Amino acid sequence: MYDFIEAFRADLERYAPDRLVRIAKPGGWSLGQLHDHLIEVALEYLGHVAVCAQATEEQPSGKTEAGEGVFRRGGFPPIRIKLPDTPEFTPSNALSKDELLAGLDRVDRDMRAWEPRLAAVHPNMKVRHDGFGWLNAREWFDLIGMHFRHHLRQKAELEALTEA
Repeated sequence: MYDFIEAFRADLERYAPDRLVRIAKPGGWSLGQLHDHLIEVALEYLGHVAVCAQATEEQPSGKTEAGEGVFRRGGFPPIRIKLPDTPEFTPSNALSKDELLAGLDRVDRDMRAWEPRLAAVHPNMKVRHDGFGWLNAREWFDLIGMHFRHHLRQKAELEALTEA
């Protein structure tokens, strides 16, 4: 299992069911919602990896300045990124621990399936990221780990707020 997935999985396994769904402050997320967000985004990014792998037309455009910065640093800046407060950007708070663990297992399994195939995907086969510009399969893949690590601070905050 990838270390960033394993870190979230290990903590998820020790959360009590009521702690997993507890929202400690208005407008905040629960630990379950955070895990759901990470799983959904990872699966979305893996879908973009697949699109890159199946593409037949090269995309010469590159990353935005923000995208260049993220990949130069190897991670997101240490800032809170607020998503729109709409249903499409609000993760589910109804998933069980077992469902979330299965989701993390699926992300791990799909990443392991894609990793050995990435080198064969032409680097100019790209899909556009709204903030980072045009990313190739390897970049979409690497963004998954960056995204998980970006949320470590939020996870620590939520754990502190939901300790009983």
